[in-house]
Amino acid sequence: MILNKKHFIIYFSTFFANYAFAQQNRATVKDSVEIEKLEEVVLTGQYNPQSVKKSVFEVKVITRKEIEQRAVNNLADLLNQNLNVNITPNTSTGKSGVNLFGLDAQYFKILIDNIPIINEEGIGNNVDLTLINLDDVQQIEIVEGAMGVQYGANAVSGIINIITKKSSRQKTQISTFLQEETIGNEYEWFNKGRHIQSLKMGHHFIKNIFGRIAYLRNDFGGFWSENQGEVYDKNDGLRGHLWLPKEQQNTKVLLSHEQENLSIFYKFDYFNEKINKYNNAVDLNENPATSTSDPLALDELYTNNRFIHHLNASGILTKQVHFNVSVSYQEQNKDLETYTYRIRKDEKSNRLKGEYLSRKAFISRGTFSNLINNNHFKLQAGYDLTNESGYGSPLAITVSPDDDTVKQRLDNYDVFTSSEINFSDTFSLRPGARVSFTNLFANQYTLSLSSKYILGKNLELRTIVGSANRTPNYDELFTYFVDVNHNVQGNPNLNPERGLSAFVHLKKQYTLANKTTRIKNKISASYINIKDRIELIVVSQSPLAFQYNNIDAYKSIGLFTENTIKHKNFRFQIGASALGISKVLDSNTNSKDDFLFNFQLNSNVNYTIPDWNTSFTIYYKQVGKQQQFVEKMNSQGQQEFQRGTTDAFSWLDATIKKSFLNKTIEASLGIRNLLDITTVNTTAFSGGAHNGPPTNLMLGYGRSYFLKLAYNLNL
Repeated sequence: MILNKKHFIIYFSTFFANYAFAQQNRATVKDSVEIEKLEEVVLTGQYNPQSVKKSVFEVKVITRKEIEQRAVNNLADLLNQNLNVNITPNTSTGKSGVNLFGLDAQYFKILIDNIPIINEEGIGNNVDLTLINLDDVQQIEIVEGAMGVQYGANAVSGIINIITKKSSRQKTQISTFLQEETIGNEYEWFNKGRHIQSLKMGHHFIKNIFGRIAYLRNDFGGFWSENQGEVYDKNDGLRGHLWLPKEQQNTKVLLSHEQENLSIFYKFDYFNEKINKYNNAVDLNENPATSTSDPLALDELYTNNRFIHHLNASGILTKQVHFNVSVSYQEQNKDLETYTYRIRKDEKSNRLKGEYLSRKAFISRGTFSNLINNNHFKLQAGYDLTNESGYGSPLAITVSPDDDTVKQRLDNYDVFTSSEINFSDTFSLRPGARVSFTNLFANQYTLSLSSKYILGKNLELRTIVGSANRTPNYDELFTYFVDVNHNVQGNPNLNPERGLSAFVHLKKQYTLANKTTRIKNKISASYINIKDRIELIVVSQSPLAFQYNNIDAYKSIGLFTENTIKHKNFRFQIGASALGISKVLDSNTNSKDDFLFNFQLNSNVNYTIPDWNTSFTIYYKQVGKQQQFVEKMNSQGQQEFQRGTTDAFSWLDATIKKSFLNKTIEASLGIRNLLDITTVNTTAFSGGAHNGPPTNLMLGYGRSYFLKLAYNLNL
């Protein structure tokens, strides 16, 4: 099924029909204390923690309950069902790419407890979402739209803030779980499938002091398909895996102290990932004299280590001024080990190991809220400081880290302020401004204006208009990949991209049927405009050379709706979106700037049976046909832009969760990718320097099944 105009007529008609019906019943329906209690408390972009309803920003919350219902363990799997979020795995590297509103991960920020996290390409942006596990997450908050004033550069399309648990209601809590999952139809106890183990222990040592340690291991056996794995010794291209196997281990330590006017926590997070790449080419190493062979393969082991230290203090300075200050030191290193593998003897020789990428960052962020605080005006001021250093090379260990051409440093010093002006009980504005100072670019200035207007008792209108710049990443600035066959270079003279976005949200909430039915409807519109987009272009035809330059432009317009109905133990959600994207490459006179539209639909149904302590959930998402202009050669041998397409596809997941013995034991059983999606056809990509364009895009490894068993001990 492909989304079309008919779908949107139905969905938007449903919204307005519900709204009209609610208006008729408005005189008899009063605000419910129960609904207020059900409102999630949000932190992102707020002066103080407060309910979603009171927030000037439109904040989408994914609760702990939703995470557990889906039995997902990393952020990529969780967000894959969200509207306007597309996850694309890279089977050859083990990473996953993501885009939000048509923009890749360089244009939105990933935060953990309001602090951006380090990765190989920057701080907070371009994060591989498969590296973020959700075992200690309390909730996830998503703000769509430019948040450049509140969170700095690279927050053009929005931010995702992961809020972790800092305490526990019980004095001592021990929890563990095991999860076994097939990869398509592949499963073995050790070599195939996914095997996850977790252990958490938390304890209140003395009054107001809490500590927790958590460990998680995620062993992904890779997707074999027709391939034969590591010990296959024939040279027919079938050795290795179609989707690289990897093992992740994550250890976290938390120590927190809370009292009336002061809260302090320290978190340590260590993440280790190993990715095995078994070469599909085999050297048979034949000996004609003895008519024997000793097959060899040149294999690689990639190791990724990430350390995060985070110290935070928040509280009240005076009677009204609230402060929240964080200091974080983060480090990420990547190693590559190459070796010759004697397949039949299971021996490794000619080992060569070295570090080919390193990032280190010192980050500090502070906000001081309610500097002025009365019924009509609030003032907040804050700062962000980031000192980032490191080196990296696409040639991995063949480039020495002592080479000054790959060592670089990027420092950012930002100050920002915003105010909340309450003109009445129904109308509020939040203007804000930020100035950024860096050692590489001219000063950057960011502005924003957000508003909240209560049109009726249950009808809310919110807008977010703001600018947000994207600073060039390490690859764009400092890449140096030059040899006999390649010449790809970064450009230290790049300018930050300039982004502007506007989001409008109209939301309606009401109750029906004697308050047993609750309905939420939301319609949103978006506009994003980016100038000076950075692209890798040809700067010399002979010899062929590439360099990053500010040449591109990007615009998107969108319209989307989200609707929820809750009746007793039944919950139904449905959403739809239409997103149009326009790109133009100024260096090509025949570049296309038409808007190409993509349609998406998502829905989920949840039913709970309290007497059985059981819930049933089904998730569905359809991504319509995607289009983009691709530079190709026509029948006359001339280069021109042609419209390429990627076929529509759908995701469908189902989960059953049951608890026993007052939630001491919990079991989750489910099916992912019920529609058995693996690849989709595409004509939306150009060919590389040494190969033609791909004809299909790999998205998944087919229908898979999982079983999760959890044990919780509270003392």
